[in-house]
Amino acid sequence: MFRNTYDSDNTVFSPQGRLHQVEYALEAVKQGSAAVGLRSKTHAILLALKRSTGELASYQQKMFRIDDHVGIAIAGLTSDARVLSNFMRQQAMGERMMFNRPMPVNRLVSSIADKAQVNTQEYGRRPYGVGFLVIGQDQSGPHLFEFSPSGNSYEYYAMSIGARSQSAKTYLEKHYESFADCNLEDLIRHGLHALRETLQQDKELNVNNTSVGIIGPMGQHEKPISPPGCFRILEGETIEVYLESMVKKEEAPAPASDAAPAPTADEDVQMSG
Repeated sequence: MFRNTYDSDNTVFSPQGRLHQVEYALEAVKQGSAAVGLRSKTHAILLALKRSTGELASYQQKMFRIDDHVGIAIAGLTSDARVLSNFMRQQAMGERMMFNRPMPVNRLVSSIADKAQVNTQEYGRRPYGVGFLVIGQDQSGPHLFEFSPSGNSYEYYAMSIGARSQSAKTYLEKHYESFADCNLEDLIRHGLHALRETLQQDKELNVNNTSVGIIGPMGQHEKPISPPGCFRILEGETIEVYLESMVKKEEAPAPASDAAPAPTADEDVQMSG
Protein backbone atom coordinates (compact mmCIF):
# COMPACT_ATOMS: atom_id res chain seq x y z
CA MET A 1 0.00 0.00 0.00
CA PHE A 2 2.95 2.33 0.58
CA ARG A 3 3.52 4.51 -2.45
CA ASN A 4 6.20 7.09 -1.68
CA THR A 5 7.12 9.86 0.74
CA TYR A 6 5.32 12.54 -1.26
CA ASP A 7 1.70 11.42 -0.81
CA SER A 8 1.20 12.18 2.90
CA ASP A 9 0.44 15.88 2.38
CA ASN A 10 -1.33 17.81 -0.32
CA THR A 11 1.14 20.71 -0.19
CA VAL A 12 4.23 18.73 -1.23
CA PHE A 13 5.05 18.18 -4.90
CA SER A 14 6.67 14.95 -6.00
CA PRO A 15 9.85 15.18 -8.11
CA GLN A 16 7.61 14.56 -11.14
CA GLY A 17 5.56 17.66 -10.31
CA ARG A 18 2.49 15.78 -9.09
CA LEU A 19 0.25 16.25 -6.05
CA HIS A 20 -0.64 12.70 -5.09
CA GLN A 21 -3.35 13.64 -2.57
CA VAL A 22 -5.21 15.50 -5.32
CA GLU A 23 -4.88 12.49 -7.61
CA TYR A 24 -6.30 10.27 -4.86
CA ALA A 25 -9.29 12.61 -4.59
CA LEU A 26 -9.86 12.22 -8.33
CA GLU A 27 -9.83 8.46 -7.78
CA ALA A 28 -12.58 8.87 -5.16
CA VAL A 29 -14.78 10.41 -7.87
CA LYS A 30 -14.19 7.34 -10.04
CA GLN A 31 -15.49 5.13 -7.22
CA GLY A 32 -18.89 6.83 -7.23
CA SER A 33 -21.74 5.61 -9.42
CA ALA A 34 -21.92 7.16 -12.86
CA ALA A 35 -23.53 10.43 -13.90
CA VAL A 36 -24.05 11.64 -17.47
CA GLY A 37 -24.75 15.13 -18.79
CA LEU A 38 -25.81 16.33 -22.25
CA ARG A 39 -27.02 19.56 -23.78
CA SER A 40 -28.80 20.68 -26.93
CA LYS A 41 -29.73 24.12 -28.23
CA THR A 42 -32.80 24.19 -25.99
CA HIS A 43 -32.19 21.77 -23.08
CA ALA A 44 -29.51 20.53 -20.70
CA ILE A 45 -30.06 17.23 -18.90
CA LEU A 46 -28.43 15.07 -16.25
CA LEU A 47 -28.83 11.34 -15.74
CA ALA A 48 -27.49 9.49 -12.72
CA LEU A 49 -27.28 5.92 -11.49
CA LYS A 50 -28.34 5.64 -7.85
CA ARG A 51 -26.90 3.09 -5.43
CA SER A 52 -28.37 1.37 -2.44
CA THR A 53 -26.29 0.11 0.49
CA GLY A 54 -28.52 -2.95 0.87
CA GLU A 55 -31.91 -4.52 0.40
CA LEU A 56 -33.34 -2.64 3.40
CA ALA A 57 -31.94 0.77 2.44
CA SER A 58 -33.31 3.45 0.14
CA TYR A 59 -31.38 4.64 -2.90
CA GLN A 60 -28.90 7.47 -2.38
CA GLN A 61 -29.70 10.91 -3.73
CA LYS A 62 -27.57 11.79 -6.73
CA MET A 63 -29.00 15.14 -7.84
CA PHE A 64 -29.47 18.44 -6.06
CA ARG A 65 -31.37 21.57 -7.05
CA ILE A 66 -29.25 24.68 -6.54
CA ASP A 67 -31.56 27.34 -7.99
CA ASP A 68 -34.38 27.57 -10.52
CA HIS A 69 -31.80 27.69 -13.31
CA VAL A 70 -29.05 25.37 -11.93
CA GLY A 71 -28.87 21.72 -10.87
CA ILE A 72 -26.06 19.23 -10.20
CA ALA A 73 -25.36 15.49 -10.34
CA ILE A 74 -22.61 14.07 -8.12
CA ALA A 75 -20.10 11.23 -8.13
CA GLY A 76 -17.99 10.52 -5.06
CA LEU A 77 -18.52 11.22 -1.35
CA THR A 78 -22.09 12.37 -0.79
CA SER A 79 -21.19 14.15 2.46
CA ASP A 80 -18.73 16.39 0.61
CA ALA A 81 -21.37 17.02 -2.04
CA ARG A 82 -23.83 18.29 0.59
CA VAL A 83 -21.31 20.84 1.84
CA LEU A 84 -20.47 22.11 -1.64
CA SER A 85 -24.09 22.18 -2.82
CA ASN A 86 -25.05 24.26 0.22
CA PHE A 87 -22.23 26.67 -0.63
CA MET A 88 -23.53 26.93 -4.19
CA ARG A 89 -27.03 27.68 -2.89
CA GLN A 90 -25.66 30.45 -0.69
CA GLN A 91 -23.84 31.98 -3.65
CA ALA A 92 -26.95 31.83 -5.83
CA MET A 93 -29.13 33.27 -3.07
CA GLY A 94 -26.67 36.09 -2.44
CA GLU A 95 -26.74 37.03 -6.12
CA ARG A 96 -30.53 37.26 -6.06
CA MET A 97 -30.56 39.33 -2.87
CA MET A 98 -27.84 41.75 -3.99
CA PHE A 99 -28.61 42.12 -7.70
CA ASN A 100 -32.11 40.63 -8.09
CA ARG A 101 -30.98 38.26 -10.85
CA PRO A 102 -29.99 34.60 -11.25
CA MET A 103 -26.27 33.99 -10.90
CA PRO A 104 -24.50 33.25 -14.21
CA VAL A 105 -23.73 29.54 -14.41
CA ASN A 106 -20.04 29.94 -15.24
CA ARG A 107 -19.51 32.21 -12.23
CA LEU A 108 -21.27 29.75 -9.94
CA VAL A 109 -19.07 26.90 -11.12
CA SER A 110 -15.95 29.06 -10.80
CA SER A 111 -16.86 29.85 -7.19
CA ILE A 112 -16.83 26.19 -6.10
CA ALA A 113 -13.69 25.57 -8.20
CA ASP A 114 -11.95 28.36 -6.29
CA LYS A 115 -13.18 26.88 -2.99
CA ALA A 116 -11.83 23.44 -3.94
CA GLN A 117 -8.49 24.87 -5.07
CA VAL A 118 -7.81 26.22 -1.57
CA ASN A 119 -7.87 22.65 -0.24
CA THR A 120 -5.11 21.65 -2.67
CA GLN A 121 -2.74 24.37 -1.43
CA GLU A 122 -3.21 24.90 2.30
CA TYR A 123 -1.66 22.63 4.91
CA GLY A 124 -3.99 20.59 7.13
CA ARG A 125 -6.83 20.33 4.62
CA ARG A 126 -7.85 17.52 2.32
CA PRO A 127 -9.28 17.89 -1.20
CA TYR A 128 -13.00 17.29 -1.63
CA GLY A 129 -13.71 13.72 -2.71
CA VAL A 130 -16.57 14.51 -5.07
CA GLY A 131 -17.06 15.62 -8.65
CA PHE A 132 -20.04 17.47 -10.13
CA LEU A 133 -21.80 17.74 -13.43
CA VAL A 134 -23.55 21.12 -13.40
CA ILE A 135 -26.31 22.12 -15.82
CA GLY A 136 -27.77 25.59 -16.04
CA GLN A 137 -29.43 28.09 -18.32
CA ASP A 138 -28.88 31.80 -18.84
CA GLN A 139 -29.29 34.38 -21.58
CA SER A 140 -26.81 32.54 -23.83
CA GLY A 141 -28.69 29.23 -23.57
CA PRO A 142 -28.18 25.92 -21.74
CA HIS A 143 -24.77 24.98 -20.31
CA LEU A 144 -23.05 21.85 -19.00
CA PHE A 145 -19.97 22.06 -16.78
CA GLU A 146 -17.79 19.52 -15.00
CA PHE A 147 -16.20 20.33 -11.65
CA SER A 148 -13.40 18.19 -10.22
CA PRO A 149 -11.69 18.13 -6.77
CA SER A 150 -8.50 19.53 -8.31
CA GLY A 151 -10.25 22.89 -8.65
CA ASN A 152 -10.63 22.64 -12.43
CA SER A 153 -13.88 23.21 -14.28
CA TYR A 154 -14.68 22.74 -17.96
CA GLU A 155 -17.69 23.28 -20.20
CA TYR A 156 -18.84 20.35 -22.36
CA TYR A 157 -21.36 19.35 -25.00
CA ALA A 158 -21.64 16.00 -23.17
CA MET A 159 -19.75 14.43 -20.30
CA SER A 160 -19.72 11.46 -17.93
CA ILE A 161 -18.12 10.98 -14.51
CA GLY A 162 -17.99 8.15 -11.99
CA ALA A 163 -17.40 4.41 -12.15
CA ARG A 164 -16.99 2.94 -15.64
CA SER A 165 -17.67 6.40 -17.11
CA GLN A 166 -15.27 5.81 -20.00
CA SER A 167 -17.81 3.49 -21.62
CA ALA A 168 -20.40 6.27 -21.49
CA LYS A 169 -17.88 8.78 -22.90
CA THR A 170 -17.27 6.47 -25.86
CA TYR A 171 -20.99 6.49 -26.65
CA LEU A 172 -21.23 10.27 -26.22
CA GLU A 173 -18.23 10.87 -28.49
CA LYS A 174 -19.87 8.83 -31.24
CA HIS A 175 -23.17 10.72 -31.13
CA TYR A 176 -22.52 14.21 -29.70
CA GLU A 177 -22.80 15.95 -33.08
CA SER A 178 -26.50 15.08 -33.22
CA PHE A 179 -27.30 16.36 -29.72
CA ALA A 180 -27.62 20.05 -30.66
CA ASP A 181 -30.79 19.52 -32.71
CA CYS A 182 -32.39 16.85 -30.49
CA ASN A 183 -35.70 17.40 -28.75
CA LEU A 184 -35.98 16.57 -25.06
CA GLU A 185 -37.20 13.01 -25.54
CA ASP A 186 -34.37 12.10 -27.94
CA LEU A 187 -31.80 13.77 -25.70
CA ILE A 188 -32.96 11.75 -22.68
CA ARG A 189 -32.89 8.57 -24.77
CA HIS A 190 -29.27 9.24 -25.74
CA GLY A 191 -28.44 9.90 -22.10
CA LEU A 192 -30.04 6.65 -20.96
CA HIS A 193 -28.12 4.72 -23.61
CA ALA A 194 -24.86 6.28 -22.39
CA LEU A 195 -25.72 5.58 -18.74
CA ARG A 196 -26.55 1.98 -19.62
CA GLU A 197 -22.97 1.52 -20.86
CA THR A 198 -21.69 2.03 -17.30
CA LEU A 199 -23.72 -0.82 -15.81
CA GLN A 200 -22.35 -4.17 -14.80
CA GLN A 201 -23.50 -6.98 -17.06
CA ASP A 202 -26.10 -8.34 -14.65
CA LYS A 203 -27.83 -5.00 -13.97
CA GLU A 204 -30.35 -2.85 -15.82
CA LEU A 205 -31.74 0.66 -15.58
CA ASN A 206 -35.10 0.87 -13.80
CA VAL A 207 -37.35 3.43 -12.12
CA ASN A 208 -35.64 2.88 -8.77
CA ASN A 209 -31.97 3.33 -9.69
CA THR A 210 -32.24 6.10 -12.29
CA SER A 211 -32.64 9.87 -11.89
CA VAL A 212 -33.13 12.45 -14.64
CA GLY A 213 -32.58 16.19 -14.21
CA ILE A 214 -33.82 18.65 -16.83
CA ILE A 215 -33.46 22.34 -17.61
CA GLY A 216 -35.41 23.77 -20.53
CA PRO A 217 -38.92 23.86 -22.01
CA MET A 218 -41.44 21.25 -20.87
CA GLY A 219 -41.40 17.90 -22.69
CA GLN A 220 -44.43 16.12 -24.08
CA HIS A 221 -44.48 13.61 -21.18
CA GLU A 222 -44.16 16.22 -18.42
CA LYS A 223 -46.77 18.03 -16.37
CA PRO A 224 -46.83 21.87 -16.35
CA ILE A 225 -44.16 23.41 -14.12
CA SER A 226 -43.61 26.84 -12.59
CA PRO A 227 -41.56 28.78 -13.46
CA PRO A 228 -41.40 27.36 -17.02
CA GLY A 229 -38.06 25.77 -17.93
CA CYS A 230 -36.74 25.58 -14.36
CA PHE A 231 -34.59 22.71 -13.09
CA ARG A 232 -36.62 19.65 -12.12
CA ILE A 233 -35.72 16.10 -11.11
CA LEU A 234 -37.66 13.14 -12.50
CA GLU A 235 -37.63 9.91 -10.50
CA GLY A 236 -39.81 6.87 -9.95
CA GLU A 237 -42.77 6.23 -12.23
CA THR A 238 -42.33 9.52 -14.12
CA ILE A 239 -39.25 8.19 -15.95
CA GLU A 240 -40.80 4.86 -16.94
CA VAL A 241 -41.96 6.26 -20.28
CA TYR A 242 -38.37 7.24 -21.11
CA LEU A 243 -36.97 3.86 -20.08
CA GLU A 244 -39.51 2.12 -22.31
CA SER A 245 -38.36 4.22 -25.29
CA MET A 246 -34.80 2.90 -25.09
CA VAL A 247 -33.48 0.80 -27.95
CA LYS A 248 -32.56 -2.67 -26.75
CA LYS A 249 -28.85 -3.28 -26.54
CA GLU A 250 -27.51 -5.67 -29.15
CA GLU A 251 -26.37 -8.99 -27.83
CA ALA A 252 -22.62 -8.92 -27.36
CA PRO A 253 -20.65 -11.74 -29.03
CA ALA A 254 -19.65 -14.60 -26.76
CA PRO A 255 -16.13 -14.13 -25.36
CA ALA A 256 -13.38 -16.47 -26.46
CA SER A 257 -12.72 -19.39 -24.15
CA ASP A 258 -9.17 -18.21 -23.46
CA ALA A 259 -10.22 -14.62 -22.67
CA ALA A 260 -9.09 -13.20 -19.35
CA PRO A 261 -11.81 -12.88 -16.68
CA ALA A 262 -13.34 -9.45 -16.25
CA PRO A 263 -11.76 -7.36 -13.48
CA THR A 264 -13.82 -6.81 -10.32
CA ALA A 265 -11.81 -3.97 -8.84
CA ASP A 266 -14.53 -1.37 -9.24
CA GLU A 267 -17.26 -2.94 -7.16
CA ASP A 268 -19.68 -0.59 -5.41
CA VAL A 269 -18.18 1.44 -2.56
CA GLN A 270 -20.54 2.08 0.33
CA MET A 271 -19.49 5.68 1.09
CA SER A 272 -19.54 6.85 -2.52
CA GLY A 273 -22.53 8.45 -4.16
